[in-house]
Amino acid sequence: MRTRIKMCGMTRSEDVEAACQAGADAIGMIFYPPSGRYIEVSQAEKLAQHVSLAVDKVALFVNPEVNFVNDVVAATGADILQFHGDESAEFCQQFGRRYIKALRVKSAAEVAEKIAEHHQADAIMLDAYVKGVPGGTGQQFDWSMTPESIRHKLFLAGGLNADNVGTAIQALRPYAVDVAGGIEQAPGIKDIDKIFAFAEAVRQADALFIENSS
Repeated sequence: MRTRIKMCGMTRSEDVEAACQAGADAIGMIFYPPSGRYIEVSQAEKLAQHVSLAVDKVALFVNPEVNFVNDVVAATGADILQFHGDESAEFCQQFGRRYIKALRVKSAAEVAEKIAEHHQADAIMLDAYVKGVPGGTGQQFDWSMTPESIRHKLFLAGGLNADNVGTAIQALRPYAVDVAGGIEQAPGIKDIDKIFAFAEAVRQADALFIENSS
């Protein structure tokens, strides 16, 4: 199985175009004002026009109002919604879009409980727990706390870059890997070389896995 790639925190059209050219399967835009990668809806509407048809547009929220989510979907045509707050499964399901529920890994028991609550989510994203920060910390978590049962729909995040994503793929075989800081010069400002290097590292890891499995 090919590992999917999501490149998140996009704010510039040239970065979106590079991500699509590099082979990203999804690009993410963050609608959470405290984030250094926050994007206004009007700006995101223009950015969405640069996304290739084969690439999913992901809109990321943290405890949003219903009307705000609807406004973002209408403006951007978001294919997937990603929720990083305390949103209930009922809340996440009401928008008629696929959704990713992001969970910060604090303990294996807590992760298992949250996964059970969001069993209807199209994907589960696991990220490092940092107090007061809903995601995008750039830190890794203990991968051993990842339940085997969700790996078929696991989006792995947390400190990934071209140097370590291969190790992560070999260890967990996630459905997808998610990167933001690992392809940046500064928050929201991507590095084109890092974008292509990350995508190539994922492809190499997949090829190695196939080779070792044969």
